Amino acid sequence: MIQSNEIKAYLEQFSSENDFSGVVHISQGDQVLISYTSGLAHRGFEVPNTPNTKFDTASITKTFTAVAIFQLAEQGLIKLDDYLTDYLDLGETSLSKEIKLHHLLTHSSGIGDDADEEAGESYEDLWIDKPNYSVRELKDFLPQFIHRERNFEPGDDCRYNNCAYILLGLVIEKVSGMNYRDYIQTHIFDKADMKNSGFFSMDHVVPNVAEGYAGIYDDDDELLGYKKNIYSYPPVGGTDGGAFATAPDLDRFMKALTQGHILSKAWVEKLVSPQMDIDENEVRSFHYAHGFEVTKRIRDNQVLCIHKDGSNPGVACDLKYYPESNTTVAVLSNSDNCDVWRMAFEISKHLGIELE
Repeated sequence: MIQSNEIKAYLEQFSSENDFSGVVHISQGDQVLISYTSGLAHRGFEVPNTPNTKFDTASITKTFTAVAIFQLAEQGLIKLDDYLTDYLDLGETSLSKEIKLHHLLTHSSGIGDDADEEAGESYEDLWIDKPNYSVRELKDFLPQFIHRERNFEPGDDCRYNNCAYILLGLVIEKVSGMNYRDYIQTHIFDKADMKNSGFFSMDHVVPNVAEGYAGIYDDDDELLGYKKNIYSYPPVGGTDGGAFATAPDLDRFMKALTQGHILSKAWVEKLVSPQMDIDENEVRSFHYAHGFEVTKRIRDNQVLCIHKDGSNPGVACDLKYYPESNTTVAVLSNSDNCDVWRMAFEISKHLGIELE
């Protein structure tokens, strides 16, 4: 039996020891088990976070993009095996002509990223010489990566890639005739009753939006304080990251998705089916699906968790869905100084999730 008091005690201890600023929302079926808040949405005016605080979801946004592509595929407007060049003419680039949509969805396209974080490149460094406010529409991202050297040929390997989702967003705009953000609002947020979600520009005034705070560290990796993240990336989110949502809205998204309200259950099954192997240990294996990632138990080959996380300067988040118990865990934070992934993992153990 789930002991909500034990989970709350753990969250309070974690928050105290790690200066956690954010929201934790846990549901099982239609029952909300935990709605926990800590820290400040605005440090300057000491405004506390609430369950209705809107947080940057970073790369969790990729799941919305993937669902949009699958919606178009379900309607017969595109096929996942279609070539990117069937929809976009980008002129002379370093992109392979053999890239298919499913390569972009599963991080197997091989394209060079605008900031190769796996190679240690910093996304923030892109904006040292280029104003971040000059990049607002998807096409504005193209010069940053379409001439970069390939990492491998499509399908030969997998490597986490942000800009692949920029290309997918351009396909969505081409096929649907809608601006990407408008499409997501209409066909995902509205249908899932995500009334507190959207693509909110950092230079606009929007109620209940948490500011993002990036940690400042000394040479010994000790936290000295925080800075705002307003110059760390473009001012409004796109296809690879930056949509804002409340934790309860992410719960509504997972319910709408798994119950077949925004995509048929047959297509949801395809969406979250493991495609590319990432890693494994003695008890679990890890895979890229489409937008989402999947963890399976080794002993019975069962899907343990369907999940996606995100991290940027001033942002850390983790969204997990455990199909065996119909449990969703959403952790959103407006600072990057504490390990929300460890928090989410410990929550799963307190929930009695069978991890092995």
